[in-house]
Amino acid sequence: MTNDTPSVNPPKESSTFIPPSVISEPLLSGESYAYYTPCPKAITPQEISPTIHHTVESTPCVLGVDEAGRGPVIGPMVYGAFYLPLDLHHSLLTEKHSFDDSKVLTPVVRANLMHLLNTPGDSLFESCGYAVKVLSARDISSGMMRSPTAVYNLNAQAMDATVEIIRGVVEDRGVDVREVYIDTIGNPTTYQQKLERIFPSLKITVAKKADSLYPCVSAASVAAKVTRDVALEVMYEAVLRGEQSLSPTPETWGSGYPSDSKCVSWLRRNMDPVFGWGNECRFSWGTTKEMLEMKGGARVDWPDEEEEGEPRLDEFLLSSASGKSTGKVGLRDWYGHRQTEVL
Repeated sequence: MTNDTPSVNPPKESSTFIPPSVISEPLLSGESYAYYTPCPKAITPQEISPTIHHTVESTPCVLGVDEAGRGPVIGPMVYGAFYLPLDLHHSLLTEKHSFDDSKVLTPVVRANLMHLLNTPGDSLFESCGYAVKVLSARDISSGMMRSPTAVYNLNAQAMDATVEIIRGVVEDRGVDVREVYIDTIGNPTTYQQKLERIFPSLKITVAKKADSLYPCVSAASVAAKVTRDVALEVMYEAVLRGEQSLSPTPETWGSGYPSDSKCVSWLRRNMDPVFGWGNECRFSWGTTKEMLEMKGGARVDWPDEEEEGEPRLDEFLLSSASGKSTGKVGLRDWYGHRQTEVL
């Protein structure tokens, strides 16, 4: 799912600023989605055609990518991309607004920067754009829990999210990105080589701790972090409404990390023995697997074969109208004879 316009979220009693990148409908239904801000006024995209009298040149831009929420057992993982004109990279982000790695900034500072980024008239809004890819806990888990031959691991999902939002900015929206800076978890060289093959025209730099080295990556980390933090609040309030909690101070699920005692306590108290938890939890994490398998979860067996004496489904489908056997086995042949495969 992709969205380019601010969404209408349900009103909240708290004063928390809900950025347009937090879209309630897919978030609460467990769907992954992408969000892109409109191209800011200070940036001329490549799609604009030159007029008869003069040539309109596109604005050279720099783009940074970072993520938030890779390790938690609760909530989405969010990848953020942040772009702005090359000539404003340091003056606007570092000198004027003091962007830094989101982990260094306080929640209040991060929220204020995100608010300015979405406030018409502010220099950040007029000159900068951002995009996020919100990977739901449900989709992360379903990918990681596939069969061993088809597993979609977290690194592959992260790579695809990075490629998607870069393409969304560069190819779909025509932003003239010249330089790309990306924070990495694994081997920077391998990661960079993969991206260079996909985007051969871009100058790409992948580095560890890029969020503290390059201002555009710092800004991307803020957009990703604030989106995830507010998304967790929206999801938690929905859970409370579903439970119809009457407690004035219900126990929260904390940061969502397995190392957080509040998170583990919440998981234990809210675990259904059969279904576990809702769309907010990553079932592929060791924390939830252990609770379901060792802490009282009901075990469900899915037999591969029909019970003895019961007719097989393929036998029913393969029976001919004349009652004669076809001499073939397997549902494949019921749909028609398959030609010899050439490997």
